[in-house]
Amino acid sequence: MENVNLTGQFLVAMPAMTDPYFAKSVTFVCEHNADGAMGVIINRPIEMKLKTLFKQLKLQAAKEETGDSPVHFGGPVQIDRGFVLHQPIHDWNSSLVIGEDIALTTSKDILEAMANGTGPDHALITLGYAGWGAGQLEQEIGQNAWLTVEADREARDQLLFGLPHAEKVEAAMRLLGLDFARFAEEAGHA
Repeated sequence: MENVNLTGQFLVAMPAMTDPYFAKSVTFVCEHNADGAMGVIINRPIEMKLKTLFKQLKLQAAKEETGDSPVHFGGPVQIDRGFVLHQPIHDWNSSLVIGEDIALTTSKDILEAMANGTGPDHALITLGYAGWGAGQLEQEIGQNAWLTVEADREARDQLLFGLPHAEKVEAAMRLLGLDFARFAEEAGHA
């Protein structure tokens, strides 16, 4: 897997994944290079809503429904830090651009914009992220811990922003032409 770049692709945890952070997860890879990889889990909402983050940051939402968006567990690294995966790209203070129309932003200005109604059209908010050191992700893929899923823009956007979290694993597997339920049952049988 040398020189592979998974930026902008999805990782689906294989059914045998027992790590409680990643079991039955779908992770969007935000950056992948020779130094390692980082991404955010997109199907693990936690018992927190965006309005709680607004309150902690002393922000008032212009519309009450704005604060009803779920916050997700993005991964076990820096779980006290917020990450906003969003589109379109904008000139926020601290953003990692992930292709031509999506970015990951960590600065407070995006949350301020979301509170006042001028934020991005689509956003997935996480606490924490998933990270891998140099070669670690490639090694895990080689050990069959992950399936990689490449998606066109429409399918990617649907997985990130359109589907309920409970449907994301199966939807990602369908992009590979696989049925997760059958895949899980048949794994390991010769």
